[in-house]
Amino acid sequence: MSFLTDIKTIRDRARSEIESGAVTQDYSLDKNQVTKVLNEALATEIVCVLRYRFHYYMATGIHKDGAAAEFLEHSNDEQQHADRIAERIKQLGGKPELNPAIIAQTSHSEYVEGTSLEDMLREDLVAERIAIQTYREMIAFFGEKDPTSRRMMEDILAVEEEHADDIVDLLFAVEPDNVSNIKKLYFEEEVPDKTAKGESA
Repeated sequence: MSFLTDIKTIRDRARSEIESGAVTQDYSLDKNQVTKVLNEALATEIVCVLRYRFHYYMATGIHKDGAAAEFLEHSNDEQQHADRIAERIKQLGGKPELNPAIIAQTSHSEYVEGTSLEDMLREDLVAERIAIQTYREMIAFFGEKDPTSRRMMEDILAVEEEHADDIVDLLFAVEPDNVSNIKKLYFEEEVPDKTAKGESA
């Protein structure tokens, strides 16, 4: 017994619903809801592109070169994500929302410039953490009903997690004496307890 729907039925539907493009009758998610969710991800990526690009141009200080290179790489990654999401929205019969006013309203992350390299890194890390959490929820939303969108968001999520890890390393390099940052990066027993004389206890 074949697991496939009767092939003649599939052929007939493919011809009669040809204007639907990639979306077939068995697509069970609400396309309007999917477009809304993906446009929120698109807006988030575009805001991240702009914030990282601004930080690339404005980075200053002794760690400028390393940070700027990372900002530029992240900005380019986010642009690739935005392109993938926009293409998927179009595939599903929706319209990628690129109106700047609407993008600012629907982005999950905020556009915060920062006044120092440390501020920039912190704001970028906050934005990545927001994206990581909301993208995980999107992945759960797509589930088995839209494996193509799910896999796309899983790929993007993996890169956002790499970005967050990169920024943590940079933040530690910029602020090596910040004890609270050190404690976040290492297990408690790995952080030396310094006495008033600066010696390990």
